[in-house]
Amino acid sequence: EQGLQLLELGGSVEEDYIRIARCFEATRQRCCRLEQDGRRAREQLARVEAERAALEVKLKHARNQVEVEMKKRHRAEAELEKQERKLQLVLELLMREPWGNEALSREQCSVLSGLAGRRLGAALAPVRRSSAVDESCQSLLSHSDISYDRTEDDVVRS
Repeated sequence: EQGLQLLELGGSVEEDYIRIARCFEATRQRCCRLEQDGRRAREQLARVEAERAALEVKLKHARNQVEVEMKKRHRAEAELEKQERKLQLVLELLMREPWGNEALSREQCSVLSGLAGRRLGAALAPVRRSSAVDESCQSLLSHSDISYDRTEDDVVRS
């Protein structure tokens, strides 16, 4: 609009040149502000990109740690089941053998017969899981439901 007004030479030539000079100066100042805004935006983008990269590294480490811990947990649970089976066999052997009943007190026999009558894992369940996570409740997500699909983490970059 200012350019069109400048073309309408309604006043003296000097006034027109002054208006043109002022218009150029306003345009130059606006370009400088836009250049500064662009520089600030590029700096902010670089900071955000660096932060995103650092967070991706942390996420990768966390995923690896979760995977390691899940493998440890599965190994520990398998070992626990193996030990429970061994203990169950020992209990059954003690209850069947005549010398086993003689060597044990009545209280020990009653405890052993109670354990032998039930699944040992169920008898030891409260002791078995001593973690901060309450696993007695049915959770919407169990540890076996955790998906490590990395496609959701892909960021579309343009």
